[in-house]
Amino acid sequence: MPSSSTQRVDLRRVRAGLPEAAGELVGEYERHLRLERGLSEHTVRAYVGDVVSLLGFVYRDESAELSALDVGVLRAWLAGQRAGGASRTTLARRAAAVRTFTTWAQRRGALATDPGARLVAPRAHRKLPGVLRPEQADELMRASATGAAERDPVALRDHAVLELLYATGVRVSELCGLDVGDVDFGRRMIRVLGKGDKERMVPFGAPADSAVREWLDAGRAALAAPGGTALFVGIRGRRMDQRSVRRLVHDAVGSVPGAADMGPHGLRHSAATHLLEGGADLRSVQELLGHATLASTQLYTHVTVERLKAIHDRAHPRAR
Repeated sequence: MPSSSTQRVDLRRVRAGLPEAAGELVGEYERHLRLERGLSEHTVRAYVGDVVSLLGFVYRDESAELSALDVGVLRAWLAGQRAGGASRTTLARRAAAVRTFTTWAQRRGALATDPGARLVAPRAHRKLPGVLRPEQADELMRASATGAAERDPVALRDHAVLELLYATGVRVSELCGLDVGDVDFGRRMIRVLGKGDKERMVPFGAPADSAVREWLDAGRAALAAPGGTALFVGIRGRRMDQRSVRRLVHDAVGSVPGAADMGPHGLRHSAATHLLEGGADLRSVQELLGHATLASTQLYTHVTVERLKAIHDRAHPRAR
């Protein structure tokens, strides 16, 4: 894992081109996002980058002051982003980022009012995620188990990774962060550290239990560096990284006939969809996935509804 110091925003670069006071404000905002909000490094970089872009727009006139930042300036900045080719999804994210900033800046006293409260941005298109059908998921796991039956350490690891991703619906970052001690075989649960360093316990079933046990019993020792704690490791013995897991899933799913092109996030989508189709309630799925709000989980209900509509169109004699 990279050290936190290498992941953090380079504030010297961020402040370049901004007045000193604005650069200091950006620094305070970055610390607020990381220390008080507990946001991930990826989110901090994105939010700070958007705010730097906005402030660069405000201070394009060297005589400008931060007090010039009003809803008209926000709209003009977003219009420029759109003219530059930004998608609706990107515009929606940037609008959310600057609204977070203006709310914070008003509370801190840097702005007299909160212009972001009046900002209305285009809604992002919510694309329905590609998911595996249950029979395709079965085929994926059967093929993976066939490879693991050869007792090759890498095949055992790959099978355990696929089973655990699909069984739990965890994010790829959460999977890569697992240590051996995070697996509770007695209760069939894993301890996951999610976004904002929030810990949760996620259950898994018998197939994942068997696959992870086999990896630990017959595969991990052949790859892991001495003293390492990571549950999943690469061929050099270090903790498996997200890129390797994405490549693993992409290649494995690509061998399933008719399956959509996907990576680990597709298995997460598939797990959530199959849980809902099997009768799980939305709140339980929200807790399992570690979603902060129910709105994120509700996307999966659209997947199941679309699938039901497709089945109805194919099967009902009065559908057309």
